[in-house]
Amino acid sequence: MVKKRHEIIPRPKSSFIRVRCPKCTFEQITFDHATTVVRCKNCNEILLIPRGGKALIKGEMVAKYG
Repeated sequence: MVKKRHEIIPRPKSSFIRVRCPKCTFEQITFDHATTVVRCKNCNEILLIPRGGKALIKGEMVAKYG
């Protein structure tokens, strides 16, 4: 049986990500565990769809922060 390593200060499983719109190539920063539909501010294309935990990314993930 494998023991879990006990962490004094646990790291969060969520982070912020930079997503590029597939339609207009506009980039915006959003939360990867989004609870609402995230749309592009420029062309209103859907970028993230919530799925209860980690959101489904429809655009291209450019960078991850955290």
